[in-house]
Amino acid sequence: MTAYWLARSKVNNPEGYKRYTDLVPDILKKYGGKALSRGGNYQIMEGPEYFNRFIVIEFPSMKDATACFESEEYQSAAAFRRDGSGEVENVIIEATEGFGN
Repeated sequence: MTAYWLARSKVNNPEGYKRYTDLVPDILKKYGGKALSRGGNYQIMEGPEYFNRFIVIEFPSMKDATACFESEEYQSAAAFRRDGSGEVENVIIEATEGFGN
């Protein structure tokens, strides 16, 4: 079943954060990930206006999404944003059939 990697981030240092974002596309592709939205225009409809970058990535399965996040390649890339260049909230969710279930 399809899974989605949802991330909200706050970019503190654009140069440092770019070192991370330059590496991520190839890592995602290795695990079957497809970026559906990555840093585009957004409008906060409700809640705090803390994060300023929003990301949605589709994976073939929860297993693939989790393997990508936990991979050595991704963790090495994430070190570039974890140095204070960015703050991120990540969640991986499995697709469902929606409301009424």
